[in-house]
Amino acid sequence: MSGFRLHRRLLLTAGSGAFGITVLNTLTGCSETEKPGTGTPATGGGPSGGPSTAASAGPGVDWHRVDLDFVAVYLLVRNGEVAVVDTGTAGSAAAVEAGLKAAGLGWGSVRHVILTHQHEDHAGGLAEIVPQISATLYAGTDDVAAIDAAGKQIQGIKDGDDVFGLQMVGTPGHTLGHVSIFEPATGVLVAGDALRNQNVLEGSAPLYTADATQAAASVKKLAGLDVRTILPGHGRPITSGAKEALQKLAATLP
Repeated sequence: MSGFRLHRRLLLTAGSGAFGITVLNTLTGCSETEKPGTGTPATGGGPSGGPSTAASAGPGVDWHRVDLDFVAVYLLVRNGEVAVVDTGTAGSAAAVEAGLKAAGLGWGSVRHVILTHQHEDHAGGLAEIVPQISATLYAGTDDVAAIDAAGKQIQGIKDGDDVFGLQMVGTPGHTLGHVSIFEPATGVLVAGDALRNQNVLEGSAPLYTADATQAAASVKKLAGLDVRTILPGHGRPITSGAKEALQKLAATLP
């Protein structure tokens, strides 16, 4: 997505698996429960910028969400090793570092950086983060050339590739090289901009979509996975009824 707004409000979301979800407001100490299938709280808060979410533990990666108010960075953690998915806008490195520290980790734990696509609100922070880490960088093959990696090589990835035990799912449409990240063991899907959950689950925003036909096909492809948690680039995670919500969306598309 382009034409983005830059905000510096940092909020953290953490969880693994897809059950027993409660939304905890870490700023006020209040709590609120989610509406099933939406990932949004029953009362209060907007679609991006409020509470943090904690989910019951399960096998596979633990996920932590760094909320930059209108876009999110996700930290996928397994055995003290981190895959950072997306990097936010330019200037977001401090927020990502704070997210790592909140998870009890630091830059030294980052071994992988996976970019869902080339747009500046998802890849703009990469050049600032690269000097902090010793990690392999990944992006969809068709998007690699458009990303500023501060001189470091980005490894092209495609549908079916495995990174850090995570399945790369080619989801072109928003950009031609867009990829989503799926962990079958937990059903966690990091969807980038193939999906968004700003009040309701939707596909790629039409204004920023390179190929609408491909974008719709990508939603249908994701709906065929055993998804239990959806972590979108924009809007709140869906941690209850995710598969049903995704299949309902896919059924509305041509």
